[in-house]
Order: sequence, then C-alpha cells, then structure tokens
Amino acid sequence: MKHLILPAALIALMSAPLSAQEAEEEGTGPSLMERGAELLWEGLRKEMAPALEDLQGMMEEIGPSMGAFLAEMGPALADIAEQVEDWSAYELPEILPNGDIIIRKKPKENAPAKEDKDEDEGVTEI
Repeated sequence: MKHLILPAALIALMSAPLSAQEAEEEGTGPSLMERGAELLWEGLRKEMAPALEDLQGMMEEIGPSMGAFLAEMGPALADIAEQVEDWSAYELPEILPNGDIIIRKKPKENAPAKEDKDEDEGVTEI
C-alpha cells in the first residue's frame, strides 16, 4: 500500500502546475462570452448574406433612376426643407382619392378651445 501512495502523491504534485498552466493559457485567449458573441455574429452574417446580396442587386437596378430623381427634385425638396421649421408640427402626408397629397399641421395641445361668440354675447356669467 505504501508503494502506491508515493507514486500517486508524486503524480498529483507534478500535475498541479500543468492545470495552472492551462488556466493561464485560457486567460490569454478570448473569454467564453467573446467566443459566444463571435459565433453569434458569424451565424447572423451567414444567414443575412443572401438577403444583403439581393438588396445590393436591387440598389444597383434602381440606383440610376434614384440619382435622376434626386437631381430633378433635389432643389425643390431643399426649398421645402428651408420653409418648414419644425417637421414634428405636421402630421403624416395623406393621399386623397383624387390623387392630391396633403400634409396637415398637428393641432396645438395648449391652444384654448374655440367658443361660439354668437351664443355668449348677451349672457353674463355670475
């Protein structure tokens, strides 16, 4: 029995530095969170690659017509942008059945409600 204890103790002592060295080697590389994030991004890139290629193809098709539109309408849009001070004061554009496009101003929240002066002219409130 004594013969087995001495070699087992020597093996345990010699293997202890090896586990410490492995721990140091793990510390120099990316952590588990970093590796997990890398795997997640790699998976997303692989899944999104076909959709991004389709988007790139579509942009190549409509690019010239979009450039012509911006060249033609750019100055008019710049004039509108100069005239409108606060875009948040307007509602979304509406297309009417006849094809007209209207953009309404949002009602002011703090504005007092309009009162009918015809009804209140002869009445005095006490």
